[in-house]
Amino acid sequence: MALWGNSDAVYSDGTITVNLGTKKVDRVGTSATFTTATSGITTGNVITVGTGATYGYAVITAIDSAGVLSIASTEGFVAGLTTVPATTYAISEEPLYVLGDSHYRAPEAKTTGFSTNPVFTSVFGVDSTEVGIARTASVGGKAGAYGVAHSGWVGVTTYIDGHGNLRVKSEVLVAGGISGDAADDTRFADS
Repeated sequence: MALWGNSDAVYSDGTITVNLGTKKVDRVGTSATFTTATSGITTGNVITVGTGATYGYAVITAIDSAGVLSIASTEGFVAGLTTVPATTYAISEEPLYVLGDSHYRAPEAKTTGFSTNPVFTSVFGVDSTEVGIARTASVGGKAGAYGVAHSGWVGVTTYIDGHGNLRVKSEVLVAGGISGDAADDTRFADS
């Protein structure tokens, strides 16, 4: 199993539930089919549970059937949960070691940190087109706010400072080529 891949959007069709006791992810309804995902879900992929990792993250250890996945651990989930109700999800090939980094721990929006406003932290797969656009695009009235040094897997932290200014900090975790695209276009647009 590789430490990371080059796709920030492997699969995200339908909704899932998660039983943290059995470490099983179950599809809800008939639209999500793990075994027929055209982009190929594999062991070692990262599943982000809930929009904005509301519930947490985990590493996939097995594709048990068309409707069931197994996860390695529940450590990346928000404390106090036993089950996750039907919710959205995304599967990516992001670096596995980021899951152990307390800075990027779920959920992505936190109420403590650099200011009294929510602090957002996440890891994005950013391709070269997105890098170019991010260097000039205006976000929150600030041109180039999401400009990053290099394409690859990038950790991003944003917050509003005490003067009401958007602050964006980024670090390239793995420099390299990224393919695929996730629903992160509000931060790293393709055009």
